[in-house]
Amino acid sequence: MVPNLSIVIPAYHEATRLSGTIQTALTYLNEYHPDAEIIIVDDGSSDETTLVAERSLANAGRIQGRVIRNQPNRGKGHAVRTGLLAARAGIALFSDADFSTPITETPKLVGPIERGECDLSFGSRALDRSLIGVHQPWRREQGGRVFNLIVKMVTGMPFWDTQCGFKAFRMSVCRPIIEAAQIDRFAFDVELIYVARLAGLRLCEIPVRWDNYEGSKISFVRDSFKMVGEVLSIRDRARRGKYDAALSATRRLADNQPLTTDRFVTEEN
Repeated sequence: MVPNLSIVIPAYHEATRLSGTIQTALTYLNEYHPDAEIIIVDDGSSDETTLVAERSLANAGRIQGRVIRNQPNRGKGHAVRTGLLAARAGIALFSDADFSTPITETPKLVGPIERGECDLSFGSRALDRSLIGVHQPWRREQGGRVFNLIVKMVTGMPFWDTQCGFKAFRMSVCRPIIEAAQIDRFAFDVELIYVARLAGLRLCEIPVRWDNYEGSKISFVRDSFKMVGEVLSIRDRARRGKYDAALSATRRLADNQPLTTDRFVTEEN
């Protein structure tokens, strides 16, 4: 049976907490999306991430579960794209393995796509900061704000948070963009959103609940120059026509869709 929703979870050295994550997802999906699938993408972990994922999905109820193992480690962006391109549902959502944004926020992103209001929806911590339960350390939170300001300046996009690990895609129009994306690590989210916007797709930035969990593998102090460099490389690739084929394919698929909307804000439940 073809699933009606695909949940993609990239995982790198997540053996410790992945079992809890998958169980939380299965409990929610079996109640609210019983025809969904979960795809775990192990991005070259050297611990027991794959084994834990396989065991956790063994009793998935009606939910279809798969584990994909990448070797060697290629980066979160590559893992997310691998999972999205393997998705069989018309709508695919990826979430960080720590569920910083709870899986119960899924309707906020999936609903607008189901209603035909947007093609790519992404969670935002910036539009309503009252939804943040546990904040990041001050330095890291300020670093995130600075990075998003740099993204706005470099790309010209109006969005306030491109980095929240909770995004959903209408796969019928987003697939060419996902296939063409090239950033494997820090700025892969920016690339997907930027190219989707160039293609004229309808983008929805939606406030979601969010809690910080320790264990992030990105250091803004150590990795800040790499992150900015990747954002600059996205704009450079666009200028050199590296995304042109994907843009043309996406526009053909989206011919009958309404004009682009840059932001869609949902009411808080």
